[in-house]
Amino acid sequence: MIVFKFLFSLFFIALLSFQIDTYAQDSSRLRISLLTCTPGDELYSIFGHSAIRVIDSNSVTDIVYNYGTFNFDDEGFYLKFIRGKLLYYISITSFEDFKYTYQVTNRGITEQVLNLTGVEKMMFRAALNENLKEENKFYKYDFFLDNCTTRLRDLIIQGKKPTPNLPAVMPVNTPFRQAIYQYLDKGKQYWSKLGIDILLGRPTDAIMTTSQQQFLPDNLMKALDSTKNTPIVLSSTNLYPIDNPNNKGSWFTPMVFFTSLLFVFLLLSISKNKNVQWILAGLDGLLFFLTGSLGILLIFMMTATDHSMTKNNFNILWAWPTHLIISFFINSNKKWVRIYFIITVISLLLLLMAWFFLPQQMNHALIPFVLLLIYRSAMKYFNYR
Repeated sequence: MIVFKFLFSLFFIALLSFQIDTYAQDSSRLRISLLTCTPGDELYSIFGHSAIRVIDSNSVTDIVYNYGTFNFDDEGFYLKFIRGKLLYYISITSFEDFKYTYQVTNRGITEQVLNLTGVEKMMFRAALNENLKEENKFYKYDFFLDNCTTRLRDLIIQGKKPTPNLPAVMPVNTPFRQAIYQYLDKGKQYWSKLGIDILLGRPTDAIMTTSQQQFLPDNLMKALDSTKNTPIVLSSTNLYPIDNPNNKGSWFTPMVFFTSLLFVFLLLSISKNKNVQWILAGLDGLLFFLTGSLGILLIFMMTATDHSMTKNNFNILWAWPTHLIISFFINSNKKWVRIYFIITVISLLLLLMAWFFLPQQMNHALIPFVLLLIYRSAMKYFNYR
């Protein structure tokens, strides 16, 4: 029995030594890997996440470097976020804490061990630690062009020689908007998709280059696995299994809501009851007030923010800022008010005719809403006549 225990101990030590050697088979004693986290249920996590794991066998440390950190307590947080001026920064945490965060939210982690030489590993870690310095840690986050995944992609490309040629992992001529649609549709985030389609303008429909495809964590992971000229991945492992969520979504989609809203206005307009007509007039004012307010928000996002993808937004063709003004004259019989409503009818009818041919992808759930604006504008014009 003693001999058996002794042999078992020797086997265990040998196995442990072998595992440590696989972590770092060079003098650096480092093992560097890319962690790709699966999407979560909330909008902020629906596209997944990337981080870098560094295991140091000399100091017996296991650290994760995360470029996706921001401070909720930052002064003026919400205004900076809306204006695209919020600074993200790199932070570090233990791998166990990082893993636990994703386990409790039922999100998996795939680890790709990077094929780096000892010198490349040391330089890679040195670059990460240099970025940790207070004067270097902050950067202006751009979801599509400069995020926690693209930062890691750049480090990997710069740190490996010869430079890896990461291939395309999505079909040619895929625009940014379609790339994020696959996550929003899979997660049944229909309302989030509507909000994104309203706020993001024409640049979101630009065709992605090969490197731009890698703004999504899954795309970077696939690109590293598919690199041919310089193999960059030694091994790929799913660190723990997850339960596939049964996300059925809700029947209360934007299309259902706006179609129902259109029918509510139709039913109310049929009634001759004075109280109902009074309510309808109030709803008309609210309808144009909210639409005009949205138009002002779109102008603000296009002109007064640093967001690259909110420029040239074609939603301004139906969300006119002037609707805010007309909402205060909703029951006026003045000539200029009638002219405004007939111009609205004609313009929005032309917009619907061009809806599927615009250079920007418009959310189809907005069609009933635009029809509602046309209907109420027409009713105001013809009732006054």
